[in-house]
Amino acid sequence: MKLVSFLIEREVRAGILQDDLVVDIHAVSDGSLPKDMISIIELGNEGLKRLKELGTFSEGEKGVHPLREVTLKSPIPRPVSIRDFYAFEEHVKTARKRRGLDVVPEWYDIPVFYFTNHLAAKGPLDHIEKPADCEWLDYELEIACVIGKEGRNIPRESAENHIYGYLIMNDWSARDIQKHEMKVGLGPAKGKDFATSFGPYLVTKDELESYRTGDRFDLSMTAKVNGTLLSEGNYKDIHYTFSDMIERASKDVTLYPGEVIGSGTVGTGCILELGTETHPWLKAGDVVELEITGLGVLRNTIAERREEDEHVLSSTGEHTS
Repeated sequence: MKLVSFLIEREVRAGILQDDLVVDIHAVSDGSLPKDMISIIELGNEGLKRLKELGTFSEGEKGVHPLREVTLKSPIPRPVSIRDFYAFEEHVKTARKRRGLDVVPEWYDIPVFYFTNHLAAKGPLDHIEKPADCEWLDYELEIACVIGKEGRNIPRESAENHIYGYLIMNDWSARDIQKHEMKVGLGPAKGKDFATSFGPYLVTKDELESYRTGDRFDLSMTAKVNGTLLSEGNYKDIHYTFSDMIERASKDVTLYPGEVIGSGTVGTGCILELGTETHPWLKAGDVVELEITGLGVLRNTIAERREEDEHVLSSTGEHTS
């Protein structure tokens, strides 16, 4: 099942994507199912059963909208939290090598993560504004899972029982800001917290079973900028699985439905790793398309800075380059 959040008549509603139709879950259930995605997720397996029992719909029925007439938002407009891990060895090795660094031995001891801004979630087709002082804007090609069942100290052997579904994640990065702040030994923070994109939809985990290979999935992952293929990887090459990540994230902490766990960047999955000789840092007008087998295409455009932003910065005396 493909679940979306969509804007219609100034309200964001949870829906099911059926071909080129968006089905308003609350409307077609006569109000017996919630309007928002977090509440849908909190219903867990019982909620999934009820969603499947809704059946299929046709254009013109109550609560059924042509996809072209709605605006898709981030599938989870306000995640409960976002933990982003660092789980692909190729990315870690290559990105650190470009900075003259080796992989620290501790990376092989535990999967590590950082928290990013869960209130800055962006959806498919949203324009992304780079921070005012950023010249090195980058994309990051990632897959993320969504927690669907509460748990604490979850062992990796049962961690998949706590996954609701999967979606594409773009962890936008202001590399120059990130480089500066992380010299202090804490972060990343301002280099990351301006935007994280998700979408175009949340795919329930049962839909990926046909791609399973052991404890991984054979999912091709690609990134294009302005139609040019830059990044190619596969989820099956990940070093730490989502089960490993969930075990680590839940150690001495309770995870709740609606929390998002990102994989970190797949090998070759960003300009930092590829090098600016392959592609320059992103600029206004660039279109970034991330695609993962079974999860669709997440497309965003880099925006021009808004005039009101420039006015606010100049009136406060801040640097506007």
